[in-house]
Amino acid sequence: MSAKLQKPSPAARISISLPESLLVNLDAMVEERGYASRSEAISKMISGQLVRHAQQFGKEVLAATITLIYDHAKPGLQGRLIRIQHQYLKEIITSQRVHLENHHSLEVILAQGPGERLKRIADELIACKGVKHGHLNVTSTLLPPIY
Repeated sequence: MSAKLQKPSPAARISISLPESLLVNLDAMVEERGYASRSEAISKMISGQLVRHAQQFGKEVLAATITLIYDHAKPGLQGRLIRIQHQYLKEIITSQRVHLENHHSLEVILAQGPGERLKRIADELIACKGVKHGHLNVTSTLLPPIY
């Protein structure tokens, strides 16, 4: 999978066999999510799996968001999160924090870099004491050059 922008390629047909119960669940998901067809849903699922594969096993450059929910009243936590982000200035593009109820904050960090490095950054941030939840979401579509 190339990280460069590619022209859409013509569609290729494949045939798959599924257990009937899986097909019923697929059709329900297609309807609930508003996909135009099974093909669109399956194409998006395959694309997502290929991106995750590249993230886990490759050095391909990916764009990502790292989402954190944390207790901003936890002593030293915000400083620790900032120090980790400063260690990765090449990869961290920006972050946005929103204060939630009960001493909680939601922070979304936009990053770009090799998949394995993005995973390391997310793991370090999520592992901090006081972080309640965290998630790394990646895509192979890159941010345009900043300058």
